[in-house]
Amino acid sequence: MKKIIFVSHCILNTCSKVEMDNAMEIQEEENLRTQFLKRVLDSGIQLIQLPCPEFTLYGSNRWGHVSEQFDNPFFRNHCKSILEPFFQQLQEYINHPNRYHIMGFVGIDGSPSCGINYTCSGPWGGSMTQAEDWIQVINQCALKIGAGVFFDEIKKRLEVEKLTIPLYGLFASEPERLMSIFEE
Repeated sequence: MKKIIFVSHCILNTCSKVEMDNAMEIQEEENLRTQFLKRVLDSGIQLIQLPCPEFTLYGSNRWGHVSEQFDNPFFRNHCKSILEPFFQQLQEYINHPNRYHIMGFVGIDGSPSCGINYTCSGPWGGSMTQAEDWIQVINQCALKIGAGVFFDEIKKRLEVEKLTIPLYGLFASEPERLMSIFEE
């Protein structure tokens, strides 16, 4: 039986991510990503790369966002639209339980789109040039418990379809959560 994991786009293509300056944070995430991918390859698990809703809507020169900026009907509809072909694939694999086993979905904790357990949150909006102290506005960004908007739409769709498929978050501070996917 072939095992399959659906993964956030940037797990396989980090070029789609918002550019960041924090070298230590980048390296921690890269180490966990590499460890996860090596384990996947060594285990013969198949990967299905989900689209990046931020990249497909805003491209590579986008600013970082918080989940509150994406929590609107326009972004949610975009997420639903780009997810449709992947849910069709998921259904086809599920229709053949003797051949395929869906191990789960893996997102990027902290992402405003692909967070599973944590998402990036803050009271952002409007023009930064209008903020009297835009550094103070930026510094209000924090992790909060909850899913990013893209994975919130995945969760909702799984519930509608009555599918119990686990969701795992890649989060450098909690590698055991991600690696628990291999304990199935």
